[in-house]
Amino acid sequence: MELNKLPSSLAVVREQVELWEASRLSPHATLSEKTQGRFEPEPLDDLRTEFQRDRDRVIHTNAFRRLKHKTQVFIAPIGDHFVTRLTHTLEVTQIARTIARALRLNEDLVEAAALGHDVGHTPFGHVGEQVLDRIHPGGFRHNEQSLRTVDVLEKDGAGLNLTHETREAILHHSKPRGDFLSAVELDQLTLEAQVVRVSDAIAYLAHDIGDAIRAGVLGESDLPPDAREILGTRHSQRLDAMVRDVVTASWPAAGYEGNDARQRPRLTMSGEVNHAVTALREFMFDHVYMPAGGGAEGKNARVVVEFLYEYFSKHPDEIPERYFLEGEPLSRVAVDYIAGMTDQFALHTAEGLRPGIASAVFLGRV
Repeated sequence: MELNKLPSSLAVVREQVELWEASRLSPHATLSEKTQGRFEPEPLDDLRTEFQRDRDRVIHTNAFRRLKHKTQVFIAPIGDHFVTRLTHTLEVTQIARTIARALRLNEDLVEAAALGHDVGHTPFGHVGEQVLDRIHPGGFRHNEQSLRTVDVLEKDGAGLNLTHETREAILHHSKPRGDFLSAVELDQLTLEAQVVRVSDAIAYLAHDIGDAIRAGVLGESDLPPDAREILGTRHSQRLDAMVRDVVTASWPAAGYEGNDARQRPRLTMSGEVNHAVTALREFMFDHVYMPAGGGAEGKNARVVVEFLYEYFSKHPDEIPERYFLEGEPLSRVAVDYIAGMTDQFALHTAEGLRPGIASAVFLGRV
């Protein structure tokens, strides 16, 4: 086909991308044309692969837009440079694409999942999640809510009808404390899902340290000595050290050097860096993440979320109709509504229903 001649069908564009994936990506990569598909089968798109379509569907949702006004760690910080849930998501996506490209994995799949991994997160960060998990009979996990958001809540209950691979990567991005690379479930995940999982940790460790220092919660010298020695003492050094180590330790995933394509490797880190990252995560949980919800802002946030849950459980007529899905209990409807709120909307909604529930100082800082 001549380069300056319009093809008879733009499907040629998608087909060329699929051919490129099959010829250039690692034998361990997830190919777009080999997707396990969607709940509801759809005709293929002319221009985009299936994972590119997933990416576009996620990024154009209201849930994605609301991330700009949702807390990452520090609630109502004073300053323009603190991380939000949206900037965190963008950093995860950038890191995930860097690792995926280096290992010849499917960048479109990791991008789609990384962009969607936190769309179900509550207002007020982990404080909001902890409250809903405690008071809702079914518990609450933000990764499960992210999947629920893309599956059923977006598009007024129609959902986005994403591919199986993107959905699985969103669901399994969340990690327990300790060495999350040793989890048994990783054997069931695509390498792209594992990339999103580890990129999430790399991103939040790096930027949360910066925010904690900016907030005066800790100083650089407070960090574990081993972590400082192995990962560096600056934001860029820590990011570079972790990303490079993942790529180097996971090199068999690229499929070079005669690796057996039938033996899919895991994404991993070297023992030294994995030990430093695990120690740093534990330090951050003990000195930043858990204490962040214990201050005045955290206590206010807990009161607000508890109040909203109790109020809307008793006044379902004040919840927008689009949240009422067939057969769902009222408690589930209330959780879906609250989890979708931004920090600002949650605060001002609560203040409008019960004036004085949040301090004027707290409201003025959001």
